[in-house]
Amino acid sequence: MKVKKFKRILVANRGEIAIRVFRACKELGIRSVAIYSNEDRTSLFRTKADESYLVGKNKGPVEAYLGIDEIIGLALKKGVDAIHPGYGFLSENAEFARKCAEAGIVFIGPTGEMIDSLGDKIQSKIVAKNAKVPIIPGVEKPIKSDEEAKEFAAFCGYPVMIKAAAGGGGRGMRIVTKEEELLEAFHSAQSEAKKAFGIDDIFIEKYLEKPKHIEVQILGDTHGNIVHLYERDCSIQRRHQKLIEFTPAVSLTQEKREQICQDALKIAKAVDYCNAGTVEFLVDKNGNHYFIEMNPRIQVEHTVTEMVTGYDIVQSQILVAQGYSLDSPEVGIASQADIKPRGFAIQCRVTTEDPSNNFAPDTGKIDVYRTGSGFGIRLDGGNGFTGSVISPYYDSLLVKVTAQSRTFEDTIRKAIRSIKELSVAGVKTNTGFLINVLNREEFHKGLCDTHFIADNPSLFDIAPKTDKELKVLRYIGEKVVNETKGSKKDFDVPVAPMPPRPSGLVGTKQILDAKGPEGLVSWIHEQKKLLITDTTMRDAHQSLMATRVRTRDMTRIARATSVYGNDLFSLEMWGGATFDVAYRFLNESPWERLEDLRQRIPNVMFQMLLRGSNAVGYKNYPDNVISAFIKQSSISGIDIFRIFDSLNWLDGMKLAIEEVRNNNKVAEACICYTGDILDETRDKYTLKYYVDMAKELERLGANILGIKDMAALLKPYAADKLIRALKQEISIPIHLHTHDTSGNGVATVLMAAEAGVDIADTAFNSMSGLTSQPALNSVVAALENTSRATGINLDNIEEISRYWEAVRPVYAKFESDLKSGTTEVYKYEIPGGQYSNLKPQVESFGLGHKFKEVKEMYKNVNEMVGDIVKVTPSSKMVGDFAIFMVQNDLTPENITQKGQDLTYPDSVVTYFKGMMGQPMGGFPKDIQEMVLKGEEPVTVRPGQLLEEEDFEAIMLYLKKTHKIEPNMKDALSYALYPKVFEDYLKYIKDYGDLSRMGSDIFFHGLSEGETCEVEIAKGKILVIKLLEIGKVDKEGSRLLAFEVNGNRREIKIYDKNSGQENKVTFTQMADPDNKMEIGASIPGTVLKILVKEGDVVEEKQSLMVVEAMKMETNIVAMQAGKIEAILVKEQQQVKSGELLIKLEEI
Repeated sequence: MKVKKFKRILVANRGEIAIRVFRACKELGIRSVAIYSNEDRTSLFRTKADESYLVGKNKGPVEAYLGIDEIIGLALKKGVDAIHPGYGFLSENAEFARKCAEAGIVFIGPTGEMIDSLGDKIQSKIVAKNAKVPIIPGVEKPIKSDEEAKEFAAFCGYPVMIKAAAGGGGRGMRIVTKEEELLEAFHSAQSEAKKAFGIDDIFIEKYLEKPKHIEVQILGDTHGNIVHLYERDCSIQRRHQKLIEFTPAVSLTQEKREQICQDALKIAKAVDYCNAGTVEFLVDKNGNHYFIEMNPRIQVEHTVTEMVTGYDIVQSQILVAQGYSLDSPEVGIASQADIKPRGFAIQCRVTTEDPSNNFAPDTGKIDVYRTGSGFGIRLDGGNGFTGSVISPYYDSLLVKVTAQSRTFEDTIRKAIRSIKELSVAGVKTNTGFLINVLNREEFHKGLCDTHFIADNPSLFDIAPKTDKELKVLRYIGEKVVNETKGSKKDFDVPVAPMPPRPSGLVGTKQILDAKGPEGLVSWIHEQKKLLITDTTMRDAHQSLMATRVRTRDMTRIARATSVYGNDLFSLEMWGGATFDVAYRFLNESPWERLEDLRQRIPNVMFQMLLRGSNAVGYKNYPDNVISAFIKQSSISGIDIFRIFDSLNWLDGMKLAIEEVRNNNKVAEACICYTGDILDETRDKYTLKYYVDMAKELERLGANILGIKDMAALLKPYAADKLIRALKQEISIPIHLHTHDTSGNGVATVLMAAEAGVDIADTAFNSMSGLTSQPALNSVVAALENTSRATGINLDNIEEISRYWEAVRPVYAKFESDLKSGTTEVYKYEIPGGQYSNLKPQVESFGLGHKFKEVKEMYKNVNEMVGDIVKVTPSSKMVGDFAIFMVQNDLTPENITQKGQDLTYPDSVVTYFKGMMGQPMGGFPKDIQEMVLKGEEPVTVRPGQLLEEEDFEAIMLYLKKTHKIEPNMKDALSYALYPKVFEDYLKYIKDYGDLSRMGSDIFFHGLSEGETCEVEIAKGKILVIKLLEIGKVDKEGSRLLAFEVNGNRREIKIYDKNSGQENKVTFTQMADPDNKMEIGASIPGTVLKILVKEGDVVEEKQSLMVVEAMKMETNIVAMQAGKIEAILVKEQQQVKSGELLIKLEEI
């Protein structure tokens, strides 16, 4: 054949394959001509051609590309030399090839006669049989009637495969396992084949279960030369549509590879095949191979063969069509021996389908389109670019990602990397599914058969795969969408020192356990050194950052604290606001914190803050709650109970002191310090007052006297005066607790040490100062080489301090605006923790501009109610009262006149009712009567008046309501904070236990592109990366794309700032357990309704046809009945499971 060089080639196709041919034409110096339908007028492919022309006016979007006469007429008019059919559409239409030849136009592909012989599945089987190539048992002629279908199926034996003779891409294909299903599948396949190929010839063959699909690339010229370019494994397919292909087929032996390739050549040579084609085989589980069909055209997956052989198949098609021989310099294949594959290649078809919705095709505008290229990656695009509109009319292919490398494992890694880099917004894609497949061990070993996807539905479940995973992603999603908006600062990773734990580590805990409280007291008296309590894990972060430090950040430093802090007297790490905040805001169990830390720090005593009448709550509780709480806390790990009453009312502490002693723990009873004993003009809280109270507490059984200076009012010289006086009057050890709000904290501790105080509260330097405690490291350093030297190694505790320094920035949003110490505390007497929180509280009432006025009023209210001791909850009452008075323009002078008809804050009413106890000097009667409005106050300890709590009833309620197996800790939590505890249980149900999540993620979520590790259970870690934050959809939600352990996951989160009402469009779904309700088995379009209301139908009768991407599915009746209602219309889009038809019994 003489070489005829082409000047113009028309591509009778669209999308990716059209672009592929245009590029080959460009490389060969040939002008390209595109055709396009009206629906494709804005598509990318037409812009890649030198010329483009509209075809198929007044035709459907698919029919436009099937108009043989119009296409050939256009080609003649435009001086086209050849037509390339691509794949699909007219590529296997023998009539089209013949008419091109008749018009003097070269058809780039086999001749019409070759297509007749091989393109038709029935004819090709005859060719294979004559060439002595094994075929699957079947019937070698089209089925003409229902009777023939039954006869031929019985001849082959079930299961059988029904196939369109002119088919491809899985269309017109059905698997039938029994005769009752045959006719329905036969008619459905006929309809689908007619629509897709214009021919409805159907044949039947034996169906091989779970075979591998292997195909061989063939290339022949017009000079009688035919070669194969080796095989491809195309087993990864869904509904017979190939999705991932690779070469070589790693599961084949070399012997089997050669057999299959030689059989492919036999078939091609039998018809003197010319141009590119693909011979397809099935390989059963025993290694036997069977010819199934030949595709006389280029295949979608030709790219992998090109990558490993180095031959451009599309260029070769054009060159062969021009008359060049394979061994010509232009084509460059001298012989079969010249073809030497190198390495491995994998092709992944990225489509606009939603795997999480049963692969429903997605349409819309692409808002973002960024591809992942790089070494070893080839991208063949179809319609992917920013601004592209994806229509529902055509194949959903967006881009083909082909990876190539020396090893199969590296090829997989490259493919995954490229797909992960691909960013598409505006439409859904199947990228998550592709990654899931590529990550499977079976894929890595080449073991996947054609049923791999059907047998592993989790592959296309892109929704979070486990309940725990979903909960974690929902939590992060809520944080990102509704709090941080994806904006997050970088945090350093805190590094906790991990010193070796010496065997037999002995600390104060062992002393207490061995000698009991009295023995511990004796040991304290024997010490010359100043004993140190660290408050970092409780009051330090309560005062600085609203008690927000999470257990995770404590447990990470626990070992170092145990080893380096072995010489500490105690760790104050529980009580106070810890209990409430852990449940309410951190959504973790305070009991678990206590027990976990106890296990990790077995050598240092644990200390907690206990309100005598309230335990760790903010109201009065029955006596049995206080007793049970102390008992359980002792069991769980508390050694020292620092007991106080917010008004220094001794009756409020008696019960707690007694219960602590009953549990053989240390009762540290407290005096709450207020006023100034250096100011002799103030005669209420004098030195005598404190000494007398200390004596009384010792008499009541306190093991240790605590001085609780919560407002940092104890000045250094006052500390000296107070400690010296107490040391002369009482015999129990003295433990000082103060804050550093004034900046005098360290000086106060040092003066107290000189005066003989036994124990002092401090906090590691990076968690000290301001409203926290004085600096531990600084106190240790100051006392070195003195008689009160602590014995603590300064270098070691510096390591602990550095850890907390790295942790603290994560909690910065909870810190107050206070940047330095302030002597205002001496004037206003506001406790440290309250001082930090007062400004936000004032601002929440819209009084931020009157903050100074509120502080002045705090002082005035304190004096008005009788200069009381101010510590939670009494301090809260003073603060609430001050804000209330500023808000209502009240003053101490006018309140009894202007305030008579006002309703006062709950804390104020509670205080004046006597529920917080009895203040020294009593209540101002006029204000008490005004606030209570005739209600009688309580004059005894409130706990005495309350009915005992029924813990058994609580546990029964929790078990029934929340489906848990409650214990005493749960019962106590509910008794103390009913609503808070129930909200916590609901939270755990919704989001799971997130206590192992890193605090930067817990509080700040993730930024786009950021990766974190979340431990969801012991030893079970999710590696999570936030890939993309989607735009707000019409329902006000954002789609968040994550990568979890290498697999893509997507969730929708409602954006509270979207301006949209959070409502979900209601779609009535069929009850799967009710056979009278017929639902859609796939998402798609209702193509045809075959019945009407009132019709009587039989079981298995077809009721309607639903189509998705040209794939038809029959919806059948599950049992006989009468059509009661049809709830959809033809051409209506339906969701998977949506109710279509209701039946009623006959």
